[in-house]
Amino acid sequence: MASRAALLADIVGLSLDTLRANKLRSALTILGMVIGVTSIVAMTAMIRGFGDTLTTLIRQMGSDTVYVAKMSISSFAAGKDFWDLMKRPDLTEADARAIERLAPSAGVVTYHLGEGPGTEPQRISYGGTSTKRLGIIGANANWPRVNFLQVAQGRFFSDFEEQRRRHVVVLGDAPAKTLFPMTDPLGKKVRIGAEEYTVIGVLEERPGLLGGNSNEFAVIPATTFEKNMEQVRIRGYLARFLVIGVVAREGFTREDLLADVESVLRSRHRLRLDQENDFDILTADSILGVLNNLTRAIVLALVVISSIALMVGGIGVMAIMTISVTERTREIGVRKAIGARRTEILWQFLVEAVVLTIIGGLLGIALGYTIALVVNTLADFPVSMPWWSFALGVGFSALVGIFFGMWPAIRAARLDPIEALRYE
Repeated sequence: MASRAALLADIVGLSLDTLRANKLRSALTILGMVIGVTSIVAMTAMIRGFGDTLTTLIRQMGSDTVYVAKMSISSFAAGKDFWDLMKRPDLTEADARAIERLAPSAGVVTYHLGEGPGTEPQRISYGGTSTKRLGIIGANANWPRVNFLQVAQGRFFSDFEEQRRRHVVVLGDAPAKTLFPMTDPLGKKVRIGAEEYTVIGVLEERPGLLGGNSNEFAVIPATTFEKNMEQVRIRGYLARFLVIGVVAREGFTREDLLADVESVLRSRHRLRLDQENDFDILTADSILGVLNNLTRAIVLALVVISSIALMVGGIGVMAIMTISVTERTREIGVRKAIGARRTEILWQFLVEAVVLTIIGGLLGIALGYTIALVVNTLADFPVSMPWWSFALGVGFSALVGIFFGMWPAIRAARLDPIEALRYE
């Protein structure tokens, strides 16, 4: 065992000496490896970072929260057409009240407007300062309880304020910091569109996503939203995307809630047994399942695309190793003449190829990690470096070296020592 380890160490040493003797050739050979591994590591870091941040945001929904929407990511993931989904009936406040009244497992029920296609973002102004265009959400008083959002300052609006269409607003963390960097926002009058609103609260900060800011929004009563916000139409369809959120009553499971919500809405929409739902029911787990499938597909596509660069690098390795065998034919003959066996010659050239590709892989990992950190610093894009991305890079590099270095190594091992000694 010790003799084999010593032999392997000698072979690795010979391989490194050969690579150092041909620095330019070696550098050009591993260029394809570096490009391929860099793309795998950098993109994996960004995809994982995006996925981890999105998972954190979705988990804020709560594992037992159920959402009902006219259309959602689950419909699009199932391949349904957008315009077919637009033909579905809009969900209404009456649907939310029916769930609250008729679903035995329903505890807290809320709804909100202002998300989805066709919703016009608005600027919020105070004094001479304005925010960028951001989302305005119209919700009922229970909205924070279902979305598990905490009010950092002040309070959320009440049922009374919602029913009376009061002009009150709860700011997200981003507009609060933009408009009131050094002062208390509570009680201040801000302008949204043509209307004035009194700030009664500020929501806690949430983690960013895709280099953006998930705190760029404000919440007003749903009744006020419907009165003041323009209703947008898309090809004649009113883009009124109301989303209902429900938390199960204590003593009931999420499965109980899912069954009750579906039963109430199917009855209200008068669907026959053979008709599919004309609404989507979502949970945190179902959304994460769709996103995980999407992430896996992206990573797989990335690996396939990067494999092209790795294959180009592998072909370069095979070409260079074949040239190396030809140039060192006499050396191989001398080694065989003094007792070197075929397996030792084969291992020498195979290890040279693997060392070459692993060096390229390590350089690619370092470069990919650096690119991910630069993107994170400059664009505030979330990144994550799982250990398996490094293992994947080194593993791919070694496999490319073995696969493309095998033929030159076999060719070297099969050389006749007498013919090799005569080679000039």
